[in-house]
Amino acid sequence: MSGFLDAFFGGGGGRGLNFDTAYFLHFVFEPSPIMLKGMMLTVIAAILSQIGGVLLGGALAVAGLSRSHLFRTVNQVYIFLFRGTPVLVQLVLIYFGLPYFLGGFDLFPPHIPLGPLMLSGALVAGIVTFILHEAAYMSEIIRAGILSIEEGQEEASKSLGMTPATTMLHIILPQAIRVIIPPLGNQFNQMLKTTSLLSVIAVPEMFRIAEEMQSATYKSFEVYLGVSVYYLFLTGVWTLIQMQIERRYGTRRGKTLAMGAAGA
Repeated sequence: MSGFLDAFFGGGGGRGLNFDTAYFLHFVFEPSPIMLKGMMLTVIAAILSQIGGVLLGGALAVAGLSRSHLFRTVNQVYIFLFRGTPVLVQLVLIYFGLPYFLGGFDLFPPHIPLGPLMLSGALVAGIVTFILHEAAYMSEIIRAGILSIEEGQEEASKSLGMTPATTMLHIILPQAIRVIIPPLGNQFNQMLKTTSLLSVIAVPEMFRIAEEMQSATYKSFEVYLGVSVYYLFLTGVWTLIQMQIERRYGTRRGKTLAMGAAGA
């Protein structure tokens, strides 16, 4: 491996590109404890954000399918706002802008106690932002999944005396999940990469740690290429997991409909 990289990059000896092969291999295959901690924080932030986004998105999807004009309007305005602005803008607006808007009251102080745990306020702000942003996409994905189920299913449930809530929980959603899973998995893949924006508010996730290592060593290309390998590893592992989930539930059918809603 080292010989191949030396040949490709010129070995850093003045004959080609200035690339420190030994440092790069050490960075990738012998990650420091602080980098491993940053990777763990990246995964945790992505999981919590995705779970919150699915829950809030489900509520928004139900509002979007409601007969109430008010609920449908709330759904449409929410989606317009959070899908129409960059998540980075939303992050700095929530973390830096809200204290100013609230007259100096900080919703996300440096340390937030949660039982025996002490959470970083910046991390909480980031997860809240990602949840709000992700919910706008998951709302449309879930709504498309629900709409993919034939209306006759609901009518048959009514004829059996089932309530709308029971019909949704026991008839519609179990079938809609087959359509929802593939784009949901793709959204989580995207969320793993979106967490790198937490570096803007000094959360010590993986990319922030890489930035600090680059500042200390001045080995920009080696460090950023190395952290790219870490992101590829995380997304690659999740892709394999997603393939198993899709195979388990046979979710390929109907994928196009939900994917179209996610990208609309």
